[in-house]
Amino acid sequence: MERPNFFELKNGSKVKLPFSNKEYKDRINQIRTLMSKSNLDMVILTSMHNIAYYTGFIYCSFGRPYGCLITEKKITTLSANIDASQPWRRSICDNIIYTDWKRDNFLKAIVSFIGREEAPKNIGIENDHVTLEMNHKFKTIFNLSKFEDVSKKLMELRMIKSNEEIEIIKNGARIADLGAEEIINNIKVGESELEIAISGRDRMEREIAKTYPNAEYMDTWVWFQSGINTDGAHNPKTNRKLKSGDILSLNTFPMISGYYTALERTLFLEKIDDASLKAWEANIKVHERGLELVRPGAKCSEICEELNDIFAQLGYLQYRTFGYGHSFGVLSHFYGRESGLELREDVDTILKPNMVISMEPMIMLPEGKPGAGGYREHDILVIGEKKVENISKFPYGPKHNIIQN
Repeated sequence: MERPNFFELKNGSKVKLPFSNKEYKDRINQIRTLMSKSNLDMVILTSMHNIAYYTGFIYCSFGRPYGCLITEKKITTLSANIDASQPWRRSICDNIIYTDWKRDNFLKAIVSFIGREEAPKNIGIENDHVTLEMNHKFKTIFNLSKFEDVSKKLMELRMIKSNEEIEIIKNGARIADLGAEEIINNIKVGESELEIAISGRDRMEREIAKTYPNAEYMDTWVWFQSGINTDGAHNPKTNRKLKSGDILSLNTFPMISGYYTALERTLFLEKIDDASLKAWEANIKVHERGLELVRPGAKCSEICEELNDIFAQLGYLQYRTFGYGHSFGVLSHFYGRESGLELREDVDTILKPNMVISMEPMIMLPEGKPGAGGYREHDILVIGEKKVENISKFPYGPKHNIIQN
C-alpha cells in the first residue's frame, strides 16, 4: 500500500468561529495589502498566534511543524495527520494534512500548495518563530527565492484591535473578575494554593462555555500564590497551605479562542504588618497614576519615566520587577507577544485608539526585608478616540483585599 505524503479531508462541517467571516476577510485583506506593498508573492506563517489570528485555528504542536500559506489568491493551513479534520473545521480556509510516514512531508505539502505555478520570488516568514533548522529547509526547497521577515509588521497590524476583538477581550475581563470572586470565597487558613486556584479556574471555564457555547475550551488557568511564592509574577501554584498574615497574589487568566485576559490582585490573609501595608500602598499609588497616564497620544516610554519617578520618591524603584503593562489580543503563556506595545523604557510606541493595554506595576521585596513579598495590581484598559475604559472591575487595595475567614 502506498501511503500519501499529504492529503485533504473535510470530515464533518465547518463550525462557528469566535469572529465573523467579515472579520477574518478583513484580516486577510490586511496581510495581502502588506504583501503587495512589500512585493511578497507568498507568506508562510508558522506561529500559533498568527495562524490563529488569520484563520481561527489554534494548533497543538507536540514538536510537529504547522503552517499557514497565503498568496494573493489562496490561503490554507498545514497540519499534522494526528489532528485529522479539526484544523479544517476550526478555520475559515482550506487545509492540507501532512503525514508522518516520511520525513519532511510538511515541506512537500508546501510545494503542493504552489502546484504548477512559478516558484515565489519573494517569501515572507516569521523570523521570531522559525527555527534555524526550518529556515534552512525553507531556503533549500526555495533556493531561488528571497526571504523577508514579516513578524514585526504583522505584530503592528495585530496591535490595533477590531470592535469584535474588543468585545471578546471585554468578556474575558468580566470572566476574570468572576474567577477572582470565586477565589476570594475559597481563601482560608489551611487551604492550599492548588485547591483555591482550581475553584477559580472552574468558575471561569463554565462561564466561558456559557458565553461562547460553540467554542473549544483550553488553557484557562489561575496562578494563586502565597508567601515567598508571590515573588515572581509567573510562579506556578504549589500545594503550600495558607497561614494567617500571608501575602497572597491572585491571578486569573481566562482564555477564549486564543484571546488571553488577566486580572491580578494583591491580598493579605486576616492581618497585615506596617511595612507590608506601606509597600502595598506605594504600589497602588503608582498603579493609580498609571491608570491616569494611559491615554491616546501618550508615549509608552514617557509613561514609564513618570512612574519610575514616583517609585523613586517612595523609595521602592530598586524593587520594581518588569514593565508596567503590555498589549492584549491573541497571546498566552505558550505563544504570542506584541512587544511593540509594552510600557517599558525602551518602547516609544504612541498609544492609539483601539489599542488594549494593561497597567500592572509590581515590586518585590526579598525575604528577610520588612514587607517581604511580591505586590502587583493589574487592570486592562481599552483606548478610545478621546477616553480610556478600564474593563477590570474587581476592587483592589487594603480596604477590599485583607481577607477575613
